[in-house]
Amino acid sequence: MWKSDKPEGKRTMAEEVEAEDNSLSSNLGRQEAAEDVSAFVGKGVEFKGTISYNGTVRIDGSLDGEIHTDGVLLVGEEAVITAKVTAGTIVCKGKITGDVVAKEKIKLRAPAVVNGGIKTPMLSIEEGVLFNGTLEMSQGIREVSRETPLHPVGISNQGSIKRING
Repeated sequence: MWKSDKPEGKRTMAEEVEAEDNSLSSNLGRQEAAEDVSAFVGKGVEFKGTISYNGTVRIDGSLDGEIHTDGVLLVGEEAVITAKVTAGTIVCKGKITGDVVAKEKIKLRAPAVVNGGIKTPMLSIEEGVLFNGTLEMSQGIREVSRETPLHPVGISNQGSIKRING
């Protein structure tokens, strides 16, 4: 009876949030995953400065500055972000210029454009995304203890060198 105004196969940002909430629910408790968007920077809004928050924030406008969170950052298709971004999880369909660090994961969905360095343990890039920059992926920084003893290869317990090739 009701017809959808959106082209078939395209998802709205609300559907993206719901899909992201569903995927996050496997890692988070149901109550935390169902958490709504805490703040919204709408289309046509220009913001300059630093944003720090907990929870989920969606940006569809323009932001110039810094974003700091352990939560989720949703970047809409119309968003233009020129910032240093640090977040737990980032889902981007817009444009980000600057260094991006995610503690959990980054999902770049078409038609996203990212110009800058990305550091994250998990990255997903859809076909149609433009990424120009550097990528560093690691599970975490592990410091090696300086007191760890080193053992030379090829030395026996008696201190003599063993011949390896026969």
